[in-house]
Amino acid sequence: MTQARQHSIQVVAHRGASEDAPEHTLAAYKKAIEDGADALECDVRLTADGHLVCVHDRRVNRTSNGRGAVSALELADLATLDFGSWMENMDSEESPDWKDRSLTSVLTLERLLELVADTDRRVELAIETKHPTRWAGQVEERLLHLLARFGLDGPKSGGPPGPPGSTGSPVRIMSFSARSLHRIADAAPHLPTVYLMQFVSPRLRDGRLPAGARIAGPGIRIVRNQPGYVERLHKAGHRVHVWTVNEPEDVALCASLGVEAIITNRPKQVLSQLGRLA
Repeated sequence: MTQARQHSIQVVAHRGASEDAPEHTLAAYKKAIEDGADALECDVRLTADGHLVCVHDRRVNRTSNGRGAVSALELADLATLDFGSWMENMDSEESPDWKDRSLTSVLTLERLLELVADTDRRVELAIETKHPTRWAGQVEERLLHLLARFGLDGPKSGGPPGPPGSTGSPVRIMSFSARSLHRIADAAPHLPTVYLMQFVSPRLRDGRLPAGARIAGPGIRIVRNQPGYVERLHKAGHRVHVWTVNEPEDVALCASLGVEAIITNRPKQVLSQLGRLA
């Protein structure tokens, strides 16, 4: 694996720098940007009053001091919760950068887009829609509306070049739901779409992807167990973005197979392993 090839792999911070700060918080994303991540990954869910928030689970129980389903709570309800104390309880060391409660309140996608817009270098976003949900297609509708507000709904000409592994667009939409990606492809065909996979279904073993999907998103277990699948995806003309890659041997495997993006909880360590940090 040449140094140039390693430098061309995009390093994507999974839920932010989520090994060092509570996932999906402003603290985690600021840390990822400071660490040099090329892109930020986030999950989005729709609140009861129509706001997109960055929360992975259907319920807030695991990552906050509250309870209940995101879809049944309004943004004002979520704003009263602390999304950082669960990690603080696991970590006895001082972590002043994220113990500031202003950095661990619920994070809206709008606020994350503002953070990226205010960053003095290009940082891409990989936004995952979570399904099934009671709101179904409203998630994609609200997402595209918000991206349009930030001027991220159409192809851009000129401007600074993208980071390593860039798809050309500052935003891509990811999902395990082929239907979700189909909605995005119909409404915004210029936006790159990533089909996430926990396993490879028989009909997709030859490297094909569902209609509406342009990039393959296999989990690291697939890559470990079926490394030849990456080659089949590439032969079918698809880029490959692998999640969630944290261990050095898995980073090395992905690099050797020529994947275009590594999604990781440890962006700084991965960048270092790829020779991109001094």
